[in-house]
Amino acid sequence: MLTPKGLIRMSLWQHLAQQISLHTQQAFEITTHNSMSGGCINDAFCVGDGVRQYFVKLNSLQHGDMFETEAQSLDEMSRLSPIRVPRPICSGQTDTQAFLVLEFLPLCGQADAVIFAQQMADMHRVSNPQYGWLRNNTIGSTPQKNTRQACWTDFWRENRLLPQLKLAEKNGYASSLFPLTDRLLSDFDCLFDHYTPEVSMLHGDLWGGNAAGLADGTPVIFDPAFYYGDRETDIAMTHLFGGFNSRFYAAYNEAWPLDEGFKVRKTFYNLYHILNHLNLFGTGYLGQTILMTEQVLAEI
Repeated sequence: MLTPKGLIRMSLWQHLAQQISLHTQQAFEITTHNSMSGGCINDAFCVGDGVRQYFVKLNSLQHGDMFETEAQSLDEMSRLSPIRVPRPICSGQTDTQAFLVLEFLPLCGQADAVIFAQQMADMHRVSNPQYGWLRNNTIGSTPQKNTRQACWTDFWRENRLLPQLKLAEKNGYASSLFPLTDRLLSDFDCLFDHYTPEVSMLHGDLWGGNAAGLADGTPVIFDPAFYYGDRETDIAMTHLFGGFNSRFYAAYNEAWPLDEGFKVRKTFYNLYHILNHLNLFGTGYLGQTILMTEQVLAEI
């Protein structure tokens, strides 16, 4: 006899099967649903009918907008850039949960580094009239503003650094950070005295855990925090937690050389992600946040 929880889950699978059938215009019945790694935010499953498979993300109803935004960003990436992303099938809500259904891609390890770098450079060549995007989204589970602006330094100050610093103040880190970050906010424009970033399509959260390869080495990127901005922000994040080798960086620079000032701006851009980790995961990231801020200020 099914428990109430079991009945809810059965109803969920039935609803998802109906939605997949509707959006693919092919009858689909879920006969298998295997739990998969989906990060620390969502529950994830591979569902199948014996012939086709799909990747499903589940979360509470309050995350429905997050899934809708992710689907829209993946659709834009799949249409306009050469790099492979899981195509969105559908997103929506049941009475109890929000869901996102994606194309299932059998990831087998690392991508071919040279092809990956070349395709990233080509993706970064996809442009837009302004920095930002038409929707706000999330970086991890933190809200991320994407208000469109014509000035990159204004965009970064108002949509990236200030929201994280306000959150850090709310979390009790003001006394440790604000003497340093106040100076950073007022002075960092000089890092762009001789550099105006092109408006590039960005993944936005490009660490090693959000990239992989198919069996033939085809690169795949997923879980974006999508917007249009300075391509250096994507490349900077590849340095933050590792997972990208020297062949990747050499091939990227051959395809589209980075500006000399990237060596300093790399730390500046990664400070945003470390601030986000401080706000999400606590004081274990406080020392790194202070150190990185001091490193940037020493270059200003």
